Amino acid sequence: MKNIFKKYQLKSWIKTGALAFSLILASSCQDAIQEDVISRIGNDYMNTAKGLEDGVNAAYTSLRGWYGTERGHNMTEFGTDIYTNGSDGSWKFMNTYSNEFDSQNGLVRELWDEFYRGINTSNAIIDRAPNVTGMAAATKSTRVAEAKFIRAHNYFILVQLFGAVDLQLSENIVPSRQVSRAPISEVYAAIITDLEEAIPALESGKVSVQYGRATRAAAQNLLGKVYLTRATSAAGQSDDYAKAETLFRSVVATGFTLMSEYSMVHQFGNERNDEVIWSIQYTRNPLTNGGGNNSHVFFLMEYDVQAGMRRDTQNGRPFKRYRMTPYAINTVFGERMNDSRYKASFIDVYFSNRPGTFNTSFDLSKPSVTFAQGDTAIFIPGFEMSAAERATKKYQVLVPSRYDERLFPGLKKHLDPGRADLTQFQGGRDFIAMRLGETYLALAEAQLRQGKIAEATATINLVRRRAAFPGRGESMVITPAQMTMDFLMEERARELTGEQFRWLDLKRWGVLVERVRLHNEQGAPNIQDFHALRPIPQNQIDRAEGGPSGFPQNTGY
Repeated sequence: MKNIFKKYQLKSWIKTGALAFSLILASSCQDAIQEDVISRIGNDYMNTAKGLEDGVNAAYTSLRGWYGTERGHNMTEFGTDIYTNGSDGSWKFMNTYSNEFDSQNGLVRELWDEFYRGINTSNAIIDRAPNVTGMAAATKSTRVAEAKFIRAHNYFILVQLFGAVDLQLSENIVPSRQVSRAPISEVYAAIITDLEEAIPALESGKVSVQYGRATRAAAQNLLGKVYLTRATSAAGQSDDYAKAETLFRSVVATGFTLMSEYSMVHQFGNERNDEVIWSIQYTRNPLTNGGGNNSHVFFLMEYDVQAGMRRDTQNGRPFKRYRMTPYAINTVFGERMNDSRYKASFIDVYFSNRPGTFNTSFDLSKPSVTFAQGDTAIFIPGFEMSAAERATKKYQVLVPSRYDERLFPGLKKHLDPGRADLTQFQGGRDFIAMRLGETYLALAEAQLRQGKIAEATATINLVRRRAAFPGRGESMVITPAQMTMDFLMEERARELTGEQFRWLDLKRWGVLVERVRLHNEQGAPNIQDFHALRPIPQNQIDRAEGGPSGFPQNTGY
């Protein structure tokens, strides 16, 4: 880990100025994790009841380094079979797997540092809690369990991205260069121990009394994913899938329910719904929101310079970073008569917010278009339309043959019209990290891997029925003969696109290289087997005792 920083890692939450989740209060500060700005606090503060509470809240902030950020999306969407690069941004090499993707990668370094800060803050909480007085024993037990959940979460992401990592399970205050890369079997064992110890002490309801805190169901869901992932690693155990299935069934039994329509899951203003198991809290308060949830900018096309359009908060600030691959458009989302998920996930129409007469740009079936406020300006049907048919329309039609790095169907799951202005980067929407739809798909995977084909089929059909347009549910049902890993891979893409799962899924299944070569034209020429791990940050290696021999780089970087 980044040990030269250990001296201040315990205090890093003081220096950031934000001690807890950023949050949107539902009714009062008692309904969500309280967030205050505190400064000039000494090391002994953590030995008090209030200090321990604030320390736990601070540990949660490390999760904002992953969810809803450019680094998190780049490491999970780029370089997969369903997303490739758009026109803008300086991180395209993470999609193309060129030699620019090396140990100097700033996003890798930032994530490594932030997660280890969260780990060391969690370590401090766990180590110091026994000597803290003035706190009810049950509350203290729950806070320690939350710290173990956060530590386990951070190590789980790290071991998937980097393989063997530095395993620190006690607080570090004095800087040290003595670090090593623990075998992944030891990392997984530590993660599992943390979660098994945390589960009984966490709140048992669907959501925490203070919304945003980890619950028993969230820890069970995370542990299920840990077993599901470990099963295909070098540390895999024969009973991993069976354990995962049991845990996912426990989560389902907690009482979460699928939204009646898929479009409701990510509907703006509905981030806290009965399908959400656990989410990362953001806020509209710039003092405590940190970098904010930035997901809203990355998946959008260049709509704002087209005829009849200008940038606004409703349609978003288009960074043009991620666009679907042809495979995603034509195959994954190819069936749209019964399945609502293409329609619910992607923008298909823009309404004019700049009235007037304009020359056409991408749709040359007519020389000009004229719009009043609110008229359809751009229609993206998702299928080809002849020039003759397009010429009859009073708006521009963007057809698949005209898609490019600037013009493509944009993902609308993360749109944030609640931003203060049209340029604001720091979004305030909660980021849904765990939801029942994904848990059902993980359960189906665990069942399928055990040869429980009928059970896996029944489970996945729950997700598919919900994804149907009204009245089309039975048309979405599949048979056991159709229940294969290839089908499940595509089903997860349909259900979870843009939700920070895909790269980790492909790695877990051992098909990252294969599927990028098949479906990602930009990434195909350069991807190699070693790209299933990310590079260890060079500054971490430089600070380790012995340098590269003491903390070796992953092969290929």
